[in-house]
Amino acid sequence: MDYVFDFASVFRNFGPLWEGLWVTIQLTVAANIVGLTLGFILALLVMSKWAVIRLPVMLFIEFFRCTPAIIQIVWFFYCVPMLFDVFLGSAAMGIMALGLNLAAFNAEAYRASIQAVPREQLDAGIALGLNPLQRIAYIVLPAAVRNSIPVLLTNGIGTFQQSALVAIVAVQDLMYQGKTLATQTYRPIETFTIVALIYFAVSFPVSQIVGYLERRREMQAS
Repeated sequence: MDYVFDFASVFRNFGPLWEGLWVTIQLTVAANIVGLTLGFILALLVMSKWAVIRLPVMLFIEFFRCTPAIIQIVWFFYCVPMLFDVFLGSAAMGIMALGLNLAAFNAEAYRASIQAVPREQLDAGIALGLNPLQRIAYIVLPAAVRNSIPVLLTNGIGTFQQSALVAIVAVQDLMYQGKTLATQTYRPIETFTIVALIYFAVSFPVSQIVGYLERRREMQAS
């Protein structure tokens, strides 16, 4: 192979990659806020005893879990303005799609954690005179979040990685900036290698935290 690697040409133009990384982090944080909040609400609704509430929520969760994230992003970007006459920026559409996708996966994590809350704790809340909302706020929510933290962090990493898909709708995230820089410098191998390493450098420490929390929980359970 006669190809001569030249990473210096990428590092000399590293500014756009930093800007793209900042956009990616903002997208990830915003999507996680939506996913963590809405996911818990969906988990409560999908456990409702009323089918008229439970079935639509279940359909919503399965739709976002069983369709590709890239289709969801494209659908929101192109179809929402046409169907609902709502025009938002590409970044807002990306956050909406990523947030709803994450909410569907987080809902399942929350649901499993909620079902693991001992019945005795709920009975104690009733004995103390707590109403349903107070029992959710003071008993169910803390236990559900605590038990599902490893899964929620793993889902958060996945959203950080999936955020690269918003580049197809012209959101100037890390992937978009990397693609632009590769075109400008004619160095796709070097550029996308560095982009991949940036994604790895952010994701790997979080994955280690997830592993630590899971090992700690197993030790406490034993």
